[in-house]
Amino acid sequence: MKTNKKQKRIRRHARVRSSIVGTAARPRLSVYRSNKHIFLQLIDDKAQKTLVGISDKGIAKKKGITKSVLSYETGKLLGEKAHKLGIKKVVFDRGGYVYQGRVRKIAEGAREAGLVF
Repeated sequence: MKTNKKQKRIRRHARVRSSIVGTAARPRLSVYRSNKHIFLQLIDDKAQKTLVGISDKGIAKKKGITKSVLSYETGKLLGEKAHKLGIKKVVFDRGGYVYQGRVRKIAEGAREAGLVF
């Protein structure tokens, strides 16, 4: 049976999720990356609640801005929203994606906003 890229990513994500758990004190920063947009959530897995959800759709796009710069800004904005809720530490769930490019920029932006992971 031939597997495609999406199925491989889902298998990697399931493998990562078997060891990563978000709590109220240290929620899980979940990343979903589509071709056009980036979606981030802070999730408390114990209570099964999303504490904060954000995407790059809410950020004003300027002409000539790249997706990686937009991802950086989205991570930074998520970090600021988490800081308002009193969240300082998170567990980073890269969603089966390679830690490079847009996923790495999200982490850098969130760290700059004060999140620790």
